[in-house]
Amino acid sequence: MEKDIINQYIKNNLLKIIVKPNSNKNEIIGYDQNKQGIKVNISAPADKNKANKEVVKFFTKLLKKRVYIKTGLKSKEKILKIE
Repeated sequence: MEKDIINQYIKNNLLKIIVKPNSNKNEIIGYDQNKQGIKVNISAPADKNKANKEVVKFFTKLLKKRVYIKTGLKSKEKILKIE
C-alpha cells in the first residue's frame, strides 16, 4: 500500500490502524475488513511507548504531514489524527 491508497482510508483527517509491534520492519501489510483499519508492522517493541513513537514517525514520513495518536495509546488499535 502506498500513500495514495492510504489516503482513501483517511476520513475527517482520522485514520484507523492496527499495529503489530516487534516486527522485522516498519511496513503497511494490508487492510482489515472486520476491524476496518490498516494493518501495520512496527519494528519497535510495545514497551515504554516505543512503538507509539515509531508509528507517529513512520506515518509522518509516509504522508509528509503532522500525525499524532488521538486514541489507543495502550492498544493495538489506534486512531491517528492527520494535520
